[in-house]
Amino acid sequence: MAAWCSAGPVAVAAVLLVGIAMPASFAAAAHAQPPAPPPTSDGTSIDQGIAYALMLIALVLTYLIHPLDATSPYKLF
Repeated sequence: MAAWCSAGPVAVAAVLLVGIAMPASFAAAAHAQPPAPPPTSDGTSIDQGIAYALMLIALVLTYLIHPLDATSPYKLF
């Protein structure tokens, strides 16, 4: 049991050493890389273009279907 008690402080010291050394090594590696280029498009312009196209299609379909409802012999409302 005495060997286990004497190994405790050594294990704690090893864990602290690794805990301090690992983030420092990652920070050194992060500074070595050049920064990433900024994105050319974040996707909002593509989404907005798709939304405009869908609204235009809905508008065209509305005006194509509306005359068919107006000339229908059935009274829906």
